[in-house]
Amino acid sequence: MMSQRSERRGIHVDQSELLCKKGCGYYGNAAWQGLCSKCWREEYQRARQRQIQEDWALAEKLQREEEAAAYASSHGNQAPPRSQTSQTPPSLAPFSKFEEKKTNEKTRKVTTVKKFFSPSSRTASKKVFSERARVDKAQGRRGSHGEALLRDLRGIFTQPWEMGSPAEESHEAKSHSPSIPRQLSVDSDRVSREFVEFLKNLQKPGREIHKQSRLFIEGMATKKDLGADELSECVQDFYQNMSDRLLSHFKGSSEKVERVMDQVEKYIMTRLYKSVFCPETTDDEKKDLATQHRIRALHWVTIQMLCVPVDEEIPEVADSVVKAITDVIEMDSRRVPRDKLACITSCSKHIFNAIRVTKGEPASADDFLPALIFIVLKANPPRLYSNIQYITRFCTPSRLMAGEDGYYFTNLCCAVAFIEKLDAHSLNLTPEDFERYMSGQVSPRGQGEACPWPHSGPALSQLHRNLELLSSLETRQQQVLDGAHSLQAELCSWQESVGREVQEILEKYPLEIKPRTSAIDADNVESDLLPPPLQPQVFAG
Repeated sequence: MMSQRSERRGIHVDQSELLCKKGCGYYGNAAWQGLCSKCWREEYQRARQRQIQEDWALAEKLQREEEAAAYASSHGNQAPPRSQTSQTPPSLAPFSKFEEKKTNEKTRKVTTVKKFFSPSSRTASKKVFSERARVDKAQGRRGSHGEALLRDLRGIFTQPWEMGSPAEESHEAKSHSPSIPRQLSVDSDRVSREFVEFLKNLQKPGREIHKQSRLFIEGMATKKDLGADELSECVQDFYQNMSDRLLSHFKGSSEKVERVMDQVEKYIMTRLYKSVFCPETTDDEKKDLATQHRIRALHWVTIQMLCVPVDEEIPEVADSVVKAITDVIEMDSRRVPRDKLACITSCSKHIFNAIRVTKGEPASADDFLPALIFIVLKANPPRLYSNIQYITRFCTPSRLMAGEDGYYFTNLCCAVAFIEKLDAHSLNLTPEDFERYMSGQVSPRGQGEACPWPHSGPALSQLHRNLELLSSLETRQQQVLDGAHSLQAELCSWQESVGREVQEILEKYPLEIKPRTSAIDADNVESDLLPPPLQPQVFAG
């Protein structure tokens, strides 16, 4: 038999592997290529900045070429000015199909980048508008392809605080944003009331927070066509800006900022839940089904295969296992990322308690991860991949980067990744046995184990015990019935034997009945002296 150490080699994850690959000390995430949210945002911003610069250069090039082409068409064969001649290529012939295809692809990228900052593009400053009007007037045309790209990129680089006033933003949001459903869900209505009650204690900052949050929700209603990463970037940008402003207001009190940000996240994500959870622009739903089918195909995996130090025969351990399964399933019913994280944390604590009771000592990280994998396999939580992505995209970064919530969430991501890559080596099985178990040809429970369903969960264990009890009762009932039939047969044979013996005795000693010779009282000589029999008498009342 393999040693405990060798059995764990397929599941063990070093704690350093849970940290960010940049070495910042925060927890990483597989969705962010092993980086923490802070490092991922920095890498994402740098890549996006490079893309914007490339698109800007392309837009300027297209504008110069269109200007040169327009100048050539309006002045015949006259040479363009020296400044334009030095910047335009010698050939002004129309683009080939290849160039047109390339330009269209670049234009699409520019439009995508523009969507990151759509509020900026909608509320361009007066300076940008005046410059745009001057360029249109000087060139004598409007809506040219190159100028449109350049104007869009100029709007992208105009910061939100350089745009219109908050009043203008509010007016524009009301006039351009699609209508928000008047009938909010019960949860949204309740959360809105709680958010307003919480902000009343902050007085003036509370009104500003509520205003900015409401405007942000209205602005997000116009971005339903964005991808999940773009939606996440918008939400994370809002979190960052709001957190910076709160830190300035509360003079660096991170505890107060975290408390306010929790309420902001609860309010915003409850209102945006239906539009940002498992959006149509992603393949989250397809991956949910793949994960669910994968877990369902691994229903045969036992505690012994995963080396989980949990004994479900102990009532307290069985209760903790049931609670852990309930918590991880309940995660899908929550709307706020923080509440989903709370379900994961509660599930993990129940797992640690089950291990502690079983071993009689605190659980280690090497014990926790296999146990978490086992719980996920038994629970098969609904929409597991979508919930993990939702938390990754829209949770406040501080919760995922550090603390017990971040640690447990990182372990859950590792557990899901392990399940997706689980193979024969991970379970210390031969490839042939693994394939037979996966195909359902055989079951590890049918190989002569003392208990047909070992460590298969408290419900199945109780069911097995009940079946065994019913089986024993059936055996005992059959024994009683056999005994009753045997007793009935013995009684019948005894009755026949007694009848035969009586008959033999009667035949051997026949009964003789002699005739009666005299009356019974014939010998009583004093019978005449007896008084007459008593007669009933009637007395008048």
